[in-house]
Amino acid sequence: MNKFFVPQADINFNTVYITGDDLKHINKVLRLKIGDKVNVNNCHGKEFLGLIDNIDREKVTINIVEELKVYNESTLKLYLFQGLPKSSKMDLIVQKATELGVSEITPIITNRVVIKGDFKELKRVDRWNKIALEACKQCKRSIIPPVNTPIYFEELLKCLSNVDLIVVPYEMEKSIGIKKVINSIECREAINKVAIVIGPEGGFEKEEIEKLKDINSKIVTLGPRIFRTETAGFVCVALLMYELGDLGGFC
Repeated sequence: MNKFFVPQADINFNTVYITGDDLKHINKVLRLKIGDKVNVNNCHGKEFLGLIDNIDREKVTINIVEELKVYNESTLKLYLFQGLPKSSKMDLIVQKATELGVSEITPIITNRVVIKGDFKELKRVDRWNKIALEACKQCKRSIIPPVNTPIYFEELLKCLSNVDLIVVPYEMEKSIGIKKVINSIECREAINKVAIVIGPEGGFEKEEIEKLKDINSKIVTLGPRIFRTETAGFVCVALLMYELGDLGGFC
C-alpha cells in the first residue's frame, strides 16, 4: 500500500488533502484511482487507512477509514552527529541513517571539516530533509527524522548532555570496541538515548577526542580496517541498533 506523509494542517477530521509533489506522484507515476486504498501518516507517528475520494488538478481528497496500529520506530532513540563530508556524501548518509532507524541527524563542523566560502552546506538542509522524507516512505517508518542545520564542535559538546550513552569511533583507539562497551552496561534497559559522533574525512584531532572523553564519551574502535566517514556511521548505527534497538528483530 502506498504511504503518504501529510502535515496535520491538511488533515481535517476524517478528510485528508494531498497537494504538491505527492499530487503529481499520485497522478503521473502511481496512477492511483478513486477508491484505491492508501496509508496516510500525519508526520507525528499516527497512521491511517484511507480511500481516495476525489482527484483533481489541485488536490487529492482522501477519506480516513480507520487509524492503523502501525509504529515502525525503535524504542532506542539514536542521534547521529556526523562530521560534515565533502560533495554529496551527506545525501547518502541521511538516506541510509533514516533507513536504519536514526531519530535525528545533525551535521557537525570540526577542525578538519573543509567549509566553502559561502557555506553552501547550510543551503542543503532542505534537500537533506527531503531525502529523509523519501527514505521514510521507502522503508515504511512512522516518524521522519529531522536533519538539523550544521553545528560547530563546541555546540556539539553542549548537545550531548542529555543522552545516556555517547559513542565515538576513532581510528587511533585499538582496544575498546562497541561489544566491550555494551557488555559493560549493567542495565541495558536504562539506555534510551544514544549519541553517535562521527568524525569527518580527516578524522578527529586529538584535542577534540580529549574534550569528548571529558564528557564521558566512549571512544571505540570499529575493527582493524579504517572506514570512510559515511561507512563508519552506518556500521556504528547498525551495531547499536542490533544490540540496543530493534535491528534483527526481538527473538
